[in-house]
Amino acid sequence: MTLPQPAPLKSEIRSIPSWLRRPIGKASELSTVQRIIKQRQIHTICEEGRCPNRGECYGQKTATFLLLGPVCTRSCAFCQVDKGHAPMPVDLEEPRKVAEAVQILELLYVVLTSVARDDLPDQGAGQFVKTIDTIRLLNPKTQVEVLTPDFWGGMGAGELDQRQRIATIVAAKPACFNHNVETVRRLTGPVRRGAKYERSLGVLAMVKELDGTIPTKSGLMLGHGETREEVMETMEDLRAVGCDRLTIGQYMRPSLAHLPVQKYWTPAEFDQLGKIASEMGFQHVRSGPLVRSSYHAGE
Repeated sequence: MTLPQPAPLKSEIRSIPSWLRRPIGKASELSTVQRIIKQRQIHTICEEGRCPNRGECYGQKTATFLLLGPVCTRSCAFCQVDKGHAPMPVDLEEPRKVAEAVQILELLYVVLTSVARDDLPDQGAGQFVKTIDTIRLLNPKTQVEVLTPDFWGGMGAGELDQRQRIATIVAAKPACFNHNVETVRRLTGPVRRGAKYERSLGVLAMVKELDGTIPTKSGLMLGHGETREEVMETMEDLRAVGCDRLTIGQYMRPSLAHLPVQKYWTPAEFDQLGKIASEMGFQHVRSGPLVRSSYHAGE
C-alpha cells in the first residue's frame, strides 16, 4: 500500500500553522554544542534531524547523540537523516568522543540513538553499550536513555538475534529504553519502510520481559493521515506491552522529497490525546505539536 503523493506545492510550506513556528534558541547555546560535536566528528539527531527544540534542550543541558554515523541503512519516508548510500565505518573512538562532549557540556541527561545499521552483525548494539559505559565512567551523575532501532535485519537476522541484541543493551541498565512505533498500524508500511508495527511492539515487550524495572517509552508522529481512533488503538497496543512513557508530536515534512503532511493536528487535539494517554495509564506523557522523542526526557 502506498500513500497518494500529490505534486508538492510552495503553498504547502507557507501554510504551516503558527503554533509550529518557534525561535531556534540562543545562538550561543547552539554554537557551543555545534562546535564541540564538529571538533569531535560526532553527531546529534538534534542537528541531523533539525529538531525545532534543540535550543531549548541544549539550554536545559540535555542532548540526543546519534551513534554509528549519519547514514542510515533504512529509507523511512518521513526521516531527515541521510540514506541511500554506503554507511560509514564504525568509529571505535566514538564512545570516548561522546563521553567527552557530555563532560564538557555538563549534560545531566543524555539520550543515545542511532541510525539503523543492518550491515553490522550486532546492528550496532555493542556501540550503544560501549558508549553508555564510557559516559558513566567520565560522568557518573549523568543518566543515559537509549532510543534504539528494532535491531532486525542483515544476514541471518531472526528473533533470537534480535533478542540477543536487545538483551545486550538492557544489561547495561539504561535510565529508559525508548523505541518509537512512529505511526499507526495501517500506515507503518509506507511511512516506515523496512519496519513492522508488530515488530516494534515486540521490542518494547522484550525489554519488559528481560528487565521489568527499566521504564519503556515510545513515540508517535501525527499528520500522515491517521484517524483519532487509530491513534487511540496504537496507545492501547503500547499499554498492552507495558509501555510506560509516551511522546506525541506533529510530523513536519523535512523536504519536498519526503511524504507530504496530510493534516496539522491542533494544540487542543494534542492536549486531548495527552489526557487520554494519561488516563490509559502512561506514567509520563508529552503531547504537543513540537514534541519529539527526547523532549523533556530528563523529567
